[in-house]
Amino acid sequence: MFYRLLDFLAAFFGLVLLSPLLIPVCLAVWIQDWHSPFYIAPRVGKGGRIFRMVKLRSMLIHADTTGVDSTALNDSRITPVGHFIRKYKLDEVTQLWNVLIGQMSLVGPRPNVEAETRLYTKEERRLLSVRPGITDFSSIVFADEGEILDGRENPDLAYNQLIRPWKSRLSLFYIDQRSLALNLRLIYLTLVGIISRGRVLEEVAKELRHRGASAELVQIALRTAPLVPHPPPGADEVVTTRGTGSAPHGGVIE
Repeated sequence: MFYRLLDFLAAFFGLVLLSPLLIPVCLAVWIQDWHSPFYIAPRVGKGGRIFRMVKLRSMLIHADTTGVDSTALNDSRITPVGHFIRKYKLDEVTQLWNVLIGQMSLVGPRPNVEAETRLYTKEERRLLSVRPGITDFSSIVFADEGEILDGRENPDLAYNQLIRPWKSRLSLFYIDQRSLALNLRLIYLTLVGIISRGRVLEEVAKELRHRGASAELVQIALRTAPLVPHPPPGADEVVTTRGTGSAPHGGVIE
């Protein structure tokens, strides 16, 4: 109940305080093509229950029908206003509404679409044991995933091979370590990351090391070495094609 109260109060005051920024951005999204500034996406929450996640629309109408789930920085589906929205993570701010009504938490694994969670490994299904969140270790470390996927011939496959294995491991580590103190720390680090990415990666790595994470996971958090293909947690082989029993990324289509 205390966690829920903290989420409710933070979401309520966050929406109130950020409304002077959100309102003109919503207007800009609407004016560019005269469609709703919001993207309402079905996502899988705690226990496998479906909920409707609210995001500021950063892409063209019907962008989610193209069959491509992962989004590179130069994706042609992103609108001019959408680039601004994504740069400053404003598309995540409206998810405070989902936090307010209890479908999400401020901190937790990012929610995915149903088709993709059905392909989770047994280990990854633990990601559905808690409420999904706006931020956690993985969201901070891979805040630049659009840049990682930029120029890739197959963004979905690149995501599965390079990013998803570590995002899942970081989120699972969060679940094993979660506490009020860690949640407050991750909220703070998320805000720091907007200002200084280099500093926040060092702080995340320090936090992981302090909590007993593997040296490999700490090194990934620093992001000083190139990412190489790796199996997702609970699997022995690197994903080679989409839909082979390993789920692709589910949180970036909008």
